[in-house]
Amino acid sequence: MDFIDQLRVLSTRILNTKSLIQTEEATKNSMIMPFIQILGYNVFDPLEVTPELIADIGTKKGEKVDYAILKDGQPIMLFECKKAGGDLNINNASQLFRYFHVTAARFGVLTNGLVYRFFTDLEQPNKMDEKPFFEFNILDFKERDVEELKKFAKASFDLDTILTTANDLKYTRAIQNRLAEWMTNPPEEFVRLISYELLGNKRFTPVVKDQFTLITKRAFEQLLGERINERLKGAMTPEKTLVIEQSAPIIPSENTSEPQVVTTEDEAEGFHLVRAILREFISPKRIVMRDAQSYCAILLDDNNRKPICRLRFNNPQNLRLGIFNEKKEELLQPLESIDDIFNFADQLKATISSYETAAKE
Repeated sequence: MDFIDQLRVLSTRILNTKSLIQTEEATKNSMIMPFIQILGYNVFDPLEVTPELIADIGTKKGEKVDYAILKDGQPIMLFECKKAGGDLNINNASQLFRYFHVTAARFGVLTNGLVYRFFTDLEQPNKMDEKPFFEFNILDFKERDVEELKKFAKASFDLDTILTTANDLKYTRAIQNRLAEWMTNPPEEFVRLISYELLGNKRFTPVVKDQFTLITKRAFEQLLGERINERLKGAMTPEKTLVIEQSAPIIPSENTSEPQVVTTEDEAEGFHLVRAILREFISPKRIVMRDAQSYCAILLDDNNRKPICRLRFNNPQNLRLGIFNEKKEELLQPLESIDDIFNFADQLKATISSYETAAKE
């Protein structure tokens, strides 16, 4: 099983069980140890993963690290663990700061089993930074996050490679967070700059400010939607070409007179969740998205006679998943969040199974 597939399996299991995990010890056993195992380190070999490694600090004796990853007998990563969903504020990482200072490890990880924050000493040598340079969320990760996490795996761990990119990662993440804030709440200075670029020396009155704040937010949203749509179309082009060669039916555009359909970020996330659920049964390449004005269809083999489900996400306050019974009748299921799609994994798998069984008859 690929690295990313192992993470998806763990993510699904944690999503379904996290409400049952109430203590730090349970978090370690059911969430953090499996995560370390996926990185390729044997959690049952004390020469590779040492729990409660003693790190004496001055007059303080017997200070213990929750987990230390070792290489050639020396710590390379330290893990400080909190209970599932616990606060990961840097003020709660005092132990990790002390451990980092007295061991040879260059990376400290603060985690609650759901989020993993990676620290190093970019600001001052041998003193752990107050801000992480990388963060991984087991319940919400992208492929680029997985590629960065791979660098910490046993098979590819290289200190110099990670440190080389750590500084860029730190600032990239900070810029992304700031841009995300600007998308929902553009600061006045930014709106003023935009209006000046477009209106020249026209006074920046309250009316102009309000007008361009709305326009800026709308421009951000449209740009993001168009970029997502372009990437999805590019990713699915080879699959559509293959289907055309096999003379598979193509769904005509529902309303050609309406504006171009834009695939939202929620629809893209839902599509990838469905792929993750079904990838152990069929190749993900056979699962294809076709977006429309009123819903986003997910099909098997890009065949409109083989619907897997429909994402009805046009109203963010009323997310619904359309699943199909044996008569191919759509049944609408309310979702509190996109992650709730995992609750219908059995129905989605049954739908795929029915198509595959029919094809063999």
